[in-house]
Amino acid sequence: MKADKVKIKRLLKTAAGQIEGILKMIDDDRYCIDISNQILAVQSILKKTNNEILKSHMEMCVREAFVEGNEKEKIDEILSIIDKVSKWV
Repeated sequence: MKADKVKIKRLLKTAAGQIEGILKMIDDDRYCIDISNQILAVQSILKKTNNEILKSHMEMCVREAFVEGNEKEKIDEILSIIDKVSKWV
């Protein structure tokens, strides 16, 4: 992975901490909407993290593949990811 590992790990640790908080909220019988809002916050962090990784992939790995002349595989990978993301929207 060529993305900024420190940034990616920080974002994922934040998401993990929020998930731990959500689990505690469930144990504490907190209000459903509050729990849902926290789940949405975690999803937002995960989306941001994934976008950072994909941006780096396109800037480095895909660019490199075009220079080397084997871009089809990288294009197919990106299209596969876009297809997965579109199913979640």
